[in-house]
Amino acid sequence: MNFEHSEDRRMLADSLNRFIAEQYAFEKRDHIAKSAHGFSPEIWQQFAELGVIGALFSETDGGFGGAGFDIAVVFEALGRGLVVEPLLGAVMAGEAISAAGNEAQKALLAAIIDGSVIAAFAHDEPESHYEQTSVQTRAERIGDGWVLTGAKAVVPQGEQADLFVVSARTSGAVDDEAGISLFLVPAKTPGLSVRSCPAIDGGRVAELTFDGVKLGAEALLGTEGQGHATLERAIGRGVLALCAEALGAMEAAKTATLDYLRTRKQFGILIGSFQALQHRMADLLLEIEQARSAVINAAAAIDGADRVTRERALSAAKFSIGRIGTLVAEESIQMHGGIGMTWELPLAHYAKRLVMIDHQLGDEDHHLQRFIALGQQQVAA
Repeated sequence: MNFEHSEDRRMLADSLNRFIAEQYAFEKRDHIAKSAHGFSPEIWQQFAELGVIGALFSETDGGFGGAGFDIAVVFEALGRGLVVEPLLGAVMAGEAISAAGNEAQKALLAAIIDGSVIAAFAHDEPESHYEQTSVQTRAERIGDGWVLTGAKAVVPQGEQADLFVVSARTSGAVDDEAGISLFLVPAKTPGLSVRSCPAIDGGRVAELTFDGVKLGAEALLGTEGQGHATLERAIGRGVLALCAEALGAMEAAKTATLDYLRTRKQFGILIGSFQALQHRMADLLLEIEQARSAVINAAAAIDGADRVTRERALSAAKFSIGRIGTLVAEESIQMHGGIGMTWELPLAHYAKRLVMIDHQLGDEDHHLQRFIALGQQQVAA
């Protein structure tokens, strides 16, 4: 298998890395993350103009990429810069609309790609624990429309979103795979309230409450009660994006740690010359390469037709990223010593982001169990 990126992807990566290095310095990123918006509308529009959002979508949907490696290239660069703009929501909501939407609904993709519409994916709930089928939000048919009741939790950039893709149960028990439907809910729909708060690793998240939200028949995305497959694909795209973002953050933390070991002196000697630290750094470099291999495997599998193979590769990558990301955060800070914990040093923010990525869309324990369960399904088949 050829693991080298195409020329177009290399050009995209170079342009995006250069833009982030020049326009998204840590001080500016810190200011953006602490702002009322939680991201920069100006930077968001520049990402759209650079084609960064379009790279996440296929040509059929109006983009010029959309493959697993396109997502990986973009999000690895975003991870290096600790970018807080809402590209994860664009990936997940866009995938759901692309996979299940009708022609009128797919027309929304153009607005997402050009940056004029910010989309968010709302699936996690206050009482759920990563389970994809655990949906308590209800959607009841009233006449030719729907009424939504329930809540969604920890929606990235939910306060600034213009459109939500929302999972709701239209039939069955709380944990049933069948009976899950997806809906398009504009942010200004009466009955929808959004409560936002800052996230510990930068940016903002929101809790959505649906208090008898009335929707028309056109809000249903796909077939009633058969939204799980679309939900799984959207979450899979999100998992790959997070894994690639974590890889970029690991690379940045690694570079910062190597630079510190090469310049910091103790008792007049560079600490990078200490054999114990050299061994720890060598182990860390090997772990990061293993993480990169896991991301490559997931990116290659995500567009495959075999569901079990695809989902196992994604869960394997998320498990690896969770374990290795935490290790990189801990080791990098320890090798920096006390300065590694200071708020002014970018490393502390990379460490927080790596730890939090483990908890988005399923932590390492969840994905290890899922990997095993999918393997048993594969054997049984």
